[in-house]
Amino acid sequence: MRPTTHPTIRRSAVRRHPDRRRRWAAALGVTALVVTGGGVLAGPAQALTTASVAVDFPTHCIPPAIAGIPPIDGTTTAQISVDNAAPKVGDTVNVTYTVVKPAASNPVDLALPADIMTPTGKVTVGGAQSGSVTVAGPKKNDPVPGKGNFPSFSMTGAFTVTAPGEITLSPGDYNIHTSYIMELDTPCTVTNPPAPVSQTVIATNGGGQVNERAIQLGTASGKAGDPVTVTGSKFTAGANVTLAGRAGGTQTADTVTVTADSHGGFTGQLTVNDPATTGIVAYEGSGWDADKGAGPQAYTVTGGGGEIPGDSQRLTSSVKAGTLSMTQAGDTVEMSAVDFGTGGASRGSLQTVTVQDFRGGPAGWSLTGKVTDFSGPGGATIGASALSWTPVCGTKPGSPSTCAAGSEGSVGSAGATLASTPNGAFTGGEFAVDARLALDVPAYTATGTYSGVLTLTLT
Repeated sequence: MRPTTHPTIRRSAVRRHPDRRRRWAAALGVTALVVTGGGVLAGPAQALTTASVAVDFPTHCIPPAIAGIPPIDGTTTAQISVDNAAPKVGDTVNVTYTVVKPAASNPVDLALPADIMTPTGKVTVGGAQSGSVTVAGPKKNDPVPGKGNFPSFSMTGAFTVTAPGEITLSPGDYNIHTSYIMELDTPCTVTNPPAPVSQTVIATNGGGQVNERAIQLGTASGKAGDPVTVTGSKFTAGANVTLAGRAGGTQTADTVTVTADSHGGFTGQLTVNDPATTGIVAYEGSGWDADKGAGPQAYTVTGGGGEIPGDSQRLTSSVKAGTLSMTQAGDTVEMSAVDFGTGGASRGSLQTVTVQDFRGGPAGWSLTGKVTDFSGPGGATIGASALSWTPVCGTKPGSPSTCAAGSEGSVGSAGATLASTPNGAFTGGEFAVDARLALDVPAYTATGTYSGVLTLTLT
């Protein structure tokens, strides 16, 4: 006999009638990703070259929970290309991320209509500079026949060159949002990041100063007379920074001055009175200078301020704050068996957890987990520290916050972070959280079934 493991997730489980779930899967499964193939690992990274090449990499996809399909691992073929492979420092490089062959196909006989898929993703930047490029594609796709392969799709974005040298670009995580019967997301993550390099940019020093100043608004609209929070970064330490409204290409009378801290950051409030305002900027010096400023960030005055003209009516609405909550696709994880005398990793996948942050405030959230010892026959146990996980987290497009997966490693009785979002001027959104689980079973563990309880806590 081989020992099997059954960790139980303790939290509010989402239970569905089996027949109802099958009906939903038949109707909505057309939007779920079914991974084809499996276990094909990418080969060693190739030597740096400025030529764009298609690369294969292992991918972990989480279909929508309502489709009733478990997370599946497969292979994605993708290619990164740029409009300028030999830029100078300070130049903007436009990036195209093309998923040549998604790790997915239409799981049902019902054909998918055209123009229901909206992809988003990340391109990993390495070498002379590091970071990521956010890319997005149009809501456009050819019809997909029943049981047919999903089509190729492209996403675009841009980054500014900040250092000379070889800058590598690799495919990153991507998400397919589908708008057919329901709004659903299927995030796909790189199993062993980073993926192989697909494009290399050779940057030279143009001799100019790169302007990395940036601002972010707490809200994109408000009534005349409302304050808007402006957060800035990468300004000159200790500099006086003017926050100002813009009406097209003209500065309005709405201004305020703040002082950058020792790291070049600041947070200030600008009261916007001019109803013609279309954007907000921040700059150093006596007047707007694109080389010493940031913006404009779009801002719209929605009403208020002044008297209502004759024969007019003022319409007032409000947005109510909601709650921070989570649901999960099930409360039991069946993990693979291991052989007595051999032991090794008993593997499984966490039941997908959906986090909804509808509070509309500045606070982020953290989802943590801790596990008990695994109890077996005759009092035998496997310690809690033997369970490790590799978290993944996807963010629904349009969410103000971005979900960050926790670190790979042991869960244990003390617990570990599964996913989180940071505090910010404006937070919220919807997120799909998953993890690949592995229980390290000693070689001569007594045969039988072992069970532990994984408790998740959202704060």
